[in-house]
Amino acid sequence: MITNIYEQGMEKCEANHVALTPLGFLSRAADVYPDFLAVVDGDNRKTWSEVYSRCRKLASALRGRGMEKGSTVACLAPNSLLGYEAHFGVPMSGAVLNAINTRLDAQTIAFILDHGEANVLLLDAELSPLAVEALSLVDRQILVVEVDAPGFTSDLNRFRGLSHVDVVEYEAFLDSGLEDAPWHWPGDEWDAISLNYTSGTTGNPKGVVYHHRGAYLNAMSNIVDWQMPHHPVYLWTLPMFHCNGWCFPWTLAAIAGTSVCIRQVNSALIYQSITEHKVTHFCGAPIIMNMIINADSSERREFDHKVKMMTAAAPPPASVLESMEKEGFDVTHVYGLTETYGPAVICAWNTQWDELESDQKATKKSRQGVRYHALEQLDVLDPVTMSPVERNGEQMGESMFSGNIVMKGYLKNPEATQEAFAGGWFHSGDLGVMHDDHYMQLKDRSKDIIISGGENISSIEVENCLYGHPQILEAAVVAKPHEKWGETPCAFVTLASDGDLTEAQIIDYCRANLAHFKAPRNVVFGELPKTSTGKIQKFKLRERAFGI
Repeated sequence: MITNIYEQGMEKCEANHVALTPLGFLSRAADVYPDFLAVVDGDNRKTWSEVYSRCRKLASALRGRGMEKGSTVACLAPNSLLGYEAHFGVPMSGAVLNAINTRLDAQTIAFILDHGEANVLLLDAELSPLAVEALSLVDRQILVVEVDAPGFTSDLNRFRGLSHVDVVEYEAFLDSGLEDAPWHWPGDEWDAISLNYTSGTTGNPKGVVYHHRGAYLNAMSNIVDWQMPHHPVYLWTLPMFHCNGWCFPWTLAAIAGTSVCIRQVNSALIYQSITEHKVTHFCGAPIIMNMIINADSSERREFDHKVKMMTAAAPPPASVLESMEKEGFDVTHVYGLTETYGPAVICAWNTQWDELESDQKATKKSRQGVRYHALEQLDVLDPVTMSPVERNGEQMGESMFSGNIVMKGYLKNPEATQEAFAGGWFHSGDLGVMHDDHYMQLKDRSKDIIISGGENISSIEVENCLYGHPQILEAAVVAKPHEKWGETPCAFVTLASDGDLTEAQIIDYCRANLAHFKAPRNVVFGELPKTSTGKIQKFKLRERAFGI
């Protein structure tokens, strides 16, 4: 037997082994760049030293109220200073942060507070009426810590009558904490750092648990994979509650960037923020791109620097990507899920594509791409045999992940966790292909494939065709029951302001650009239902299509 000389007299100790956590990024930013601007929230501006001080006081105040490892602190706030501070102050206390979707109904928020066993709710005053309604449906004792908001003064009297609720004003709560109190570094990087709930379109949402190691690694991967420089100016169009803002609150601390917070997202505010604050980076769903390229002249502002955007959700149509490039935005396409800390796949740009025509470049960019640096394995597998599909861009399978930026599991749901991790991979439920250059491309959600007369039709392929029409602003395609064919494509379309297309014209356009059996047989005009993060709610469209 060979003696392992590399283990002799060498043990893990405090000097050579510390748990990975993104919380250390904040203390470093405060040490190295104390006077650099960290957060802009309306008229409220804080430097890195101020944010660090406030987060330490928040952690101390929470521990003074009994928060420790295993406790849950919820946060109901728009993109704001409160939301940003919660991403550090809560886990610095040892507790787990549960950032709640601000656009959920009161009943769902009540379920989340109960299921996650929240002990404290950090609350923006603008959302107090929603919180009061949700808390009236909750049985557990909860401390509400409410902060003033522009146009909404904190009013603790709103919570009278809720005997299980204690209330305190946020700044007073911070003052109860100690600025110099030691904060909680996790003893194990596997410890939970945050709890995020899935959308729950087919029942109660599932609680996805992140650990410190994954948050650290994905925060760093955002920098490497997006090639972010020090001191970027980042515009918060992506909600901080969505996968913890794709880990960007922690990313920005690592590179001492500036967070510019806006409470409402519209084209005028986006353009205004870009010119006023010299925004360099922002993230968002494809709907944000539609806002930008369809903004009218009164909303637009001139800027002379390149702005980088990271987008995810449904694959952006090539025509939209091409329009963004012309407007001065450099778009990077990523892909991931709540269960993968947000983005885990990126369409890494290959310089060999620089010589392609603009439409060909956009087609390349619309692919999901390759794994993030922090993701160990990404593949498209047959979900039955668990064998990789052919790298031919045609054979479909399910996209699957494994590595350190896959969730710990679903809270209080071991059956769903085991099912998601079957065979040693995280099963995404997304269907796609793998190209010969090892770039993955999604074709559909498994439930969104349309099976017509035994033929599989990708709803995304039909949607991309529709987006190619200059008069179509938004489009979504779902299956409609059909007596003969089983299912046929049904298109839901929002026309541009100058659009005057008829159903027949749209069907003829698709038949001219697709195999005839893939063309929609029905077209419904109107606004498309969306989630709070801009994803089109196809389950609602399927319900409507069923009744047509």
